Amino acid sequence: MPKIKTNRSAAKRFRVTGTGKFKFEKAFGGHILTTKSRKRKRSLRKGNIIDATNVKSIRRMLPNG
Repeated sequence: MPKIKTNRSAAKRFRVTGTGKFKFEKAFGGHILTTKSRKRKRSLRKGNIIDATNVKSIRRMLPNG
């Protein structure tokens, strides 16, 4: 059996927490911030946990994670 390769794009976007959940940073917080509201920018600063419906596909992309 060959080794299972990690999907490199997924490895850069997701991190595994201590409990085995996947966390990620939100997009659209890097530039053109003058048009975004304070509330929206504040929300973009916080990380998030991947929803349970997507965990299976992410686990497949990150077999060693």
